[in-house]
Amino acid sequence: MREKQIEQKLVKAVKEKGGLCWKFTSPGTAGVPDRIVLMPEGHIAFVELKAPSKQLRVLQEYRMKQLITLGFPCYVIDNAMQIPSVIRKIGGDAE
Repeated sequence: MREKQIEQKLVKAVKEKGGLCWKFTSPGTAGVPDRIVLMPEGHIAFVELKAPSKQLRVLQEYRMKQLITLGFPCYVIDNAMQIPSVIRKIGGDAE
C-alpha cells in the first residue's frame, strides 16, 4: 500500500470518530509531520505517514523530537492496520 493510500485511510478514520485530520505544512520549516490530528475534547497529535518499511529522514526525526519535547504526541504510521490504535492513543475510541 502506498503512503497516499494510508494517509487517505487515516483522514477517513479520524473523521468517522468526529475529529479533524489536517494536512500540516509549515513554510520555512522542513521536516514537519504530514498531518495534525485534532480529536474531540482537545486531544491533539502529529502524524507522519510513510510507505511500508520506509524510515524517517534525520530531519523528520529531529522535528518529531522537538514536538515531543514540547509535550505533543507524535506517531509514525506505515501500515493502515496501525490507524485504529493510533486514533485510540490520541483520544478517539476506535475499536
